[in-house]
Amino acid sequence: MYKKAVFIMTMAYLAIFASFFMIPGFSPDKQKTQKEELRIYKIGIVGYTSSDRRIVSCRILKRQDSVGEEGPKDTEVDQTEVRNPAESNTYHQGDIEILERIVEAEAGGEDDDGKLLVANVVLNRVQDEAFPDTIGEVVFQRSNGVTQFSPVASGSYYKVEVSEASKKAVERALQGEDISEGALYFAARRYADQKSMRWFDEKLDFLFQHGGHEFFK
Repeated sequence: MYKKAVFIMTMAYLAIFASFFMIPGFSPDKQKTQKEELRIYKIGIVGYTSSDRRIVSCRILKRQDSVGEEGPKDTEVDQTEVRNPAESNTYHQGDIEILERIVEAEAGGEDDDGKLLVANVVLNRVQDEAFPDTIGEVVFQRSNGVTQFSPVASGSYYKVEVSEASKKAVERALQGEDISEGALYFAARRYADQKSMRWFDEKLDFLFQHGGHEFFK
């Protein structure tokens, strides 16, 4: 009688133990994955689990957890920093000197904002997909055999002495100051030939005039 009772109890325990493996979604591997995910959550690593599911950062998860029935709570979260295009690049000293020289060559007789605008146009081109990706490539670009900046074509670019005003204008531009309204072109109408200005007038959108330059996009 005693042995029979022990046998029945043993079988009952085995049945209860086996039932855990029959619960939908339960598996030792999944339990291990959940523990790993919890560890990742705690230390804030951005990565992937063994199932290739992305794990977002701890700070984002905390913000999601803070939203309950009472609505979102005041929780400190990191926001994606939106930077000025000019600030999103690291420029080498050589490129900075090229920018200073082209600003002096193109706008040496202009006021401070006139110099800044020339620097803005060059940096706008660096950021635009239709133009090269570096300051040097933009300044020395040739399109269909035509040099983009007349001082480069005439050689005056190589002869100028860069003023402190031009250097300061370039510094302002590199720090993110942009008053160009997105201009990608500029021209001095009184010095340009009629054919060139006709192309500007017909193919581009006029933005504004500052000093001796007209700016287009």
